Amino acid sequence: MKRFFFAVILTTFAISAAQAQLLYKISGNGLEKPSYIVGTYHLAPASFAEKIPGLNAAFESCEQVYGEIDMRETSKPEKQLELQQKQMLPDGKTLTSLLTGEQLNKLNALLREVLGKDLNNEAMAAQLNRLSPALISNTIMLYTYAKDNPDLLTSDQSKLIDGYFQFAAAEKGKAVKGFETADFQMEALFGKSLEQQLEDLMCMVENYRETVDMAEFVTEAYFSQDLDQLLDLSEDEAASSCGSSEEDNDKLIYDRNADWVKAMPAIMKEKPTFFAVGAMHLCGDRGVLALLKEAGYTVEAVK
Repeated sequence: MKRFFFAVILTTFAISAAQAQLLYKISGNGLEKPSYIVGTYHLAPASFAEKIPGLNAAFESCEQVYGEIDMRETSKPEKQLELQQKQMLPDGKTLTSLLTGEQLNKLNALLREVLGKDLNNEAMAAQLNRLSPALISNTIMLYTYAKDNPDLLTSDQSKLIDGYFQFAAAEKGKAVKGFETADFQMEALFGKSLEQQLEDLMCMVENYRETVDMAEFVTEAYFSQDLDQLLDLSEDEAASSCGSSEEDNDKLIYDRNADWVKAMPAIMKEKPTFFAVGAMHLCGDRGVLALLKEAGYTVEAVK
């Protein structure tokens, strides 16, 4: 069964042997001043921005910043409440009631390994038993990463690279906007049917080692800015036990790419703009960079 988790992970990376860069300049096609787009990794610390060649100059030259969403929107109390509700199981449902005995044993074994306790622990059950399977999957992987990188558990978005660009822009008086609403992203991440979420969760549980190995490879490739390696990753991921499906990729990556590129001409014409989005959105025949070139823009790697 193809799994949603890999599609979420891969939205953060560029996969192209010919494009081993993170930052690109967009010019031509009537633009008076260039704009820039950088590929991000949603778990990268803000400090990594200093390691991207040419980034500071590109950022300073732009008058506004666009992300996938305006992260300030997600901090609003009403959005926090909506997100919490989206991440919960329907009334009357719990993980222990939805899983078979065998599935529950497998999940509990993994929870003990990653979190130190399982759903037999009263306090742990109070925290996790009502959470959606999609959130449980993401929580397990987040805490797996956080064993070596505890700073990833921060709730301060300015300390992670996506939020860093937006909060730094706001401090400098630059406009901050998003391509999508928080509601759209909540639906994309947590809007699958309960049945599909359960299938995805158990696929991750039963193939945890494979999932972790691939995630570690992706992380290393991003931080080394060696995107050539990710071409191999995309092929391995498609053949893996829980690889992302074509439908997942369309929903999470390619359909969104097309929508963004439709909006970008007017945005760039208004002001030179610094775009910061998951790097997988940049590359490939259906990636943002290729679509911008098709639209008549000059797209150049910043070295």
